[in-house]
Amino acid sequence: MPYPETTTGFCVTDIKNWSKFTKQEVKLKPFEDRDVDVAIDACGVCASDVHTISGGWGSDIPLPLCVGHEIVGKVVKVGKDVTTLKVGDRVGVGAQIGADLTCGNCKADQENYCPKSIDTYGAPYPDGTISQGGYSSHIRAHEYFTFKIPENIEDSLAAPMLCAGLTVYSPLKRLGAGPGKTIGIVGIGGLGHFGILFAKALGADVYAISHTPNKKEDAIKLGAKGFICTKDKDWQEPYKFAFDFIINTADATDRFNLPDYFSTLKVNGTFHMVGFPDNPLPQIQAQVFAPNGCYMGASHIGNRPEMIDMFELASKQNIKSWVETIDISEEGCKEAVERVYKNDRVRYRFTLTGYDKVFGKRA
Repeated sequence: MPYPETTTGFCVTDIKNWSKFTKQEVKLKPFEDRDVDVAIDACGVCASDVHTISGGWGSDIPLPLCVGHEIVGKVVKVGKDVTTLKVGDRVGVGAQIGADLTCGNCKADQENYCPKSIDTYGAPYPDGTISQGGYSSHIRAHEYFTFKIPENIEDSLAAPMLCAGLTVYSPLKRLGAGPGKTIGIVGIGGLGHFGILFAKALGADVYAISHTPNKKEDAIKLGAKGFICTKDKDWQEPYKFAFDFIINTADATDRFNLPDYFSTLKVNGTFHMVGFPDNPLPQIQAQVFAPNGCYMGASHIGNRPEMIDMFELASKQNIKSWVETIDISEEGCKEAVERVYKNDRVRYRFTLTGYDKVFGKRA
């Protein structure tokens, strides 16, 4: 039976054929009093989608699975206790769709670290229903994890902010990005280009750090004050004790010589990871942290206040992510995930659009 019992999604049914998508019905969880239903108009394609369906983050995934957690659409139904949204609102849903909202973390606006957090796709709800993502006609979400989109940010540009944008915005804010700070962004890709845009918008001096020299021009256009190519011999030497912190967005950290990166941090600086490789990190000795007392850490998406703050900043400063659109279909989904997997001309995010063409007008 179609919506409202199910959503029509483009699903992966076999991780050995992870880029083959089949259009089919998948179950929605039971509708509750604080839920909203969203008719989807656009969905970003995240590297997390590819890591998941290709088995890079483990082969134990529920199938069939509809991925996608950078979702923009219009509210078509609201529960009786919903207070923040109404039918017709243009909204977004990111990488988290549930939490208990009662634990200490949730009460401290740390719901993205709730032990009972529910991912937007591939995670079980309490009733056993598996959450399904945004390569589909509809999504059912709790109002706390559904956000109004400012009018001056179009669908295709707003979508990648809901995961990629928030994933870098959260540590930038928490680590104190702002005037007087010097920040390094490692990896000029889907996450990294947001890192440059947001660090610049927050008033920091930002340097792009990449092993790809031909990304220098893009990095400067995005707002970087300087460009550092890690293919250059002793690239780190001119930048000893230069950065208050580094945001590492690359997913190739397992191949890094980490002490080189650590050496560019100021005393007590932080090397912070938001890009996660499929393979383990290289073995390092504790002593490599001692020369500048630096730290290494990581984070998971961001919280509701940070999401709201990020969209306000993007709206006020007219921040434009670099996005290519692809019409959603079996072929479109396949093209998008394969190009992300191969890093084939991705500058710097893909957004699936054209939902009305395959799902019709929805209400």
